[in-house]
Amino acid sequence: MRFIRITIDPDKMGGVPCIRGLRIPIATIVGMVANGMTEKEILDAYPDLEPEDIKEALLYAAEAVKERQIPLVTA
Repeated sequence: MRFIRITIDPDKMGGVPCIRGLRIPIATIVGMVANGMTEKEILDAYPDLEPEDIKEALLYAAEAVKERQIPLVTA
């Protein structure tokens, strides 16, 4: 899968994947969605973002964990 809105630059944010070089980490966007923020709330918080940025951030995160096993704690 090719991501056109995700940038990784070792000289920005320590090489953390960000949206279009804006210094907005993918993890920040994914965390906001996970915390129940709406697209409008996220766009209001980060006016430089576009709706497509949020979608691609989620796709990137899904792809990043696709082949990994994450240990789960059972009760």
